[in-house]
Formats: sequence, structure tokens, C-alpha cells
Amino acid sequence: MADEKKRDYGIDMNDHKRGPSRGPSRGPSRGPSPNPSKTGSSSSTALTGSPVLPVIAYCGSSILMTVTNKYVLSGLDFNLNFFLLCVQSVVCVSAIGLCKSGGLITYRDFNADEAKKWAPVSVLLVGMIYTSTKALQFLSIPVYTIFKNLTIILIAYGEVLWFGGSVTGMALFSFGLMVLSSIIAAWADIQAALSSYGGSAAVLSAEASERISTLNAGYVWMMLNCFCNAAYVLGMRKRIKLTNFKDFDTMYYNNLLSIPILVVCSLFLENWSSENLNRNFPPAHRTPIITAMVLSGLSSVFISYTSAWCVRVTSSTTYSMVGALNKLPLALSGLIFFDAPVTFGSVGAIAVGFVSGIVYAVAKIRQGASKAAHSLLPTTNRPTMSASSASMRDGFKS
Repeated sequence: MADEKKRDYGIDMNDHKRGPSRGPSRGPSRGPSPNPSKTGSSSSTALTGSPVLPVIAYCGSSILMTVTNKYVLSGLDFNLNFFLLCVQSVVCVSAIGLCKSGGLITYRDFNADEAKKWAPVSVLLVGMIYTSTKALQFLSIPVYTIFKNLTIILIAYGEVLWFGGSVTGMALFSFGLMVLSSIIAAWADIQAALSSYGGSAAVLSAEASERISTLNAGYVWMMLNCFCNAAYVLGMRKRIKLTNFKDFDTMYYNNLLSIPILVVCSLFLENWSSENLNRNFPPAHRTPIITAMVLSGLSSVFISYTSAWCVRVTSSTTYSMVGALNKLPLALSGLIFFDAPVTFGSVGAIAVGFVSGIVYAVAKIRQGASKAAHSLLPTTNRPTMSASSASMRDGFKS
């Protein structure tokens, strides 16, 4: 599930006390261990300790989630979004339960008191992932990925308003590039619709008018998703202090608590007639669609696991850059696997969005280094939000 996402959101958990750090210098708490003494052979040590494999695995996981979601949502008249999200949550809870049984990961057992404290965050998560599916349903993957950057701006200024954060000049410049890339992407999308379906800005054909209406709906859902995403991230920061959750604790409670909400919404808000079920799951494509739904649920687990692995064998700084660089293959996947228009404008928007992510990652790295240099107690540096908790926000974010 989401996760919504990646390290480039850069949320500092200033007053959140954690367990052992995920940084490579303090030793891992979960996931593949790069420690040679704990591997069976030198070849497996080289494999798990190499930074190349976890980076590729992380990028592949995020692409898998976005592509599988787009495949399901791009089906003819697919409208069971809540059901899709419910299936993904069930798959995720089942998968991490099996991983815990096998000793691959650890997380807390269910606790009613902790569930009550975390329930508001799960409600925000449902809003975030539902609006994400609606936006992805109407927009191409490149445009969706580019517009996701706007969430970073909302989170950054939410940090300033409620947590005493700050925005540097370089970060502000990256925000300008993010807005510019979104404008270029929207313009390129509209121009592609006009050229593909005929008409002009003054006189639209029926097909072009319908296509632009679809794009406008996607932009509205994307705007709502950005606000829901920011609310989820900022709300999670407040609530996580009450529970002291770590990575897979957060994933477990997020998915488990969202299941009843999604079931109720699906039963009462979605059409469960046999005719609509056949429309959503046509016999000719039923098996591939169900397989894609299961894979998208598993991919959220893959993202969390591989992101923690990536941080462990590299560093948080390297992972920040990986999060920025990952936007390029993610956007390109829409051009490769789907019929997203390839135009000068769309390619230019991807390029500007890619650069904005790198600039923002560099800005956060410099800001973190500056805080460490000016800290009165350098040995008590405050930890940042863990890699896999941050990656869960992209769940559908990338």
C-alpha cells in the first residue's frame, strides 16, 4: 500500500524517540544484513552488501506498484476503487504476517489501545490512497508522478506552520521547478488531447472535449490527493509520538485498521451488481486483473523492505538521492507500458521534475548537515523518519 513513499519528503521526527537507528553505522534491526559475519558465504555477503542490488530492488518495487495499479485502474469503466484498496490491504497484512512468522521482520502484536491512538492516521491514509487511485485512473503515470512533487511543498510549509521547520533558498528554488514541471505537464497533456482528437483551443471536437474533461477530473483528484497526502504525513508525525511505532508497526496498523473502513465504503458506495462486476472483471481479463491487484499489495511490502535495505547498505544521504532519481524511471514506465503521449512538452516536464527532485534532495542534505554542524550536542542528533515508513506514502505515490 502506499506509502506513500519516499525519503524525499524529508520529515524530521524531532521529538519522536525511536529504537535503534536504521543508519548503517548503528546496525540493522531488520531486513537483509550486510554484516559478513552473519552470512553463509562470501558470495552472499557481496550480494547483500552491494548497494547496487537494493537500489535496483527499491526502484523496481515502486515501479511495480504504480504500473500494476495503473493496469487495473485503466480497465474499461473500472469503478471498484475501494475494493481494490481493500484487497491490497488484506494482501499486505497477510504478507507481513508470513514474513514475521518466518523471522524476516518483526512488529508489535495487536493492541487495542494503540489501535485507538492510530485510528485517525488510518482514516487519513484511506483518504490519501483513494484520491491517489482516482488521480491515477484519469492521468498518465508521467503526469501523476510529476504532480506528486507538489505534495512535498505542502508538507514543507506544514512543517513550518506546525513544527517550526524551515525552508532554505535551494529548497524554495526546487519548489519553483516542481510547480513549473506541473504546469508544463498539464499544458502538454492538453495539447496532446487537442492534436489527437482534433479541434483547437477555440473550437473543440466532441472527443477532445471529453478527453479534456477527463484530464480536468484527474487534476482535481490530484489536487485533493496532494492535500490528503500532506495531512496524512503531518498527522502521522503527531500521532507517532504517542505510539513510538517503527517501520513495520506502522505498516501493520495502517493496513489492518483501514480494512474495515474500506469494506464499509465498498459495500455502501460501490455497485456490486453482477453486471458491474462483469464490467470491472471481464472474463477475458479477469485473471490478469486479479493477479495485478495481488501484486500491487505485495509491492508495498517490497518497497518497505527494500528501502530499509537500501539505507542499511548505503546511507540516508544516498537514499535521498535514490528517491529523487527514482522519479525518472517511474515516469518513463508510463511511456513504456502505457500509451502516454511522448511529446516535447511531456519529456520536458519529466526532465524538469527530475531536476527539481535532485535539487530538493541536495537542499535537504545540506540543511541536515548544517543542523548537525550547529548542534550544541552533536551526539544527540535527532533521527529522521525511517526509510520504509516514508516509502509507504508513495504507495500509490510512485
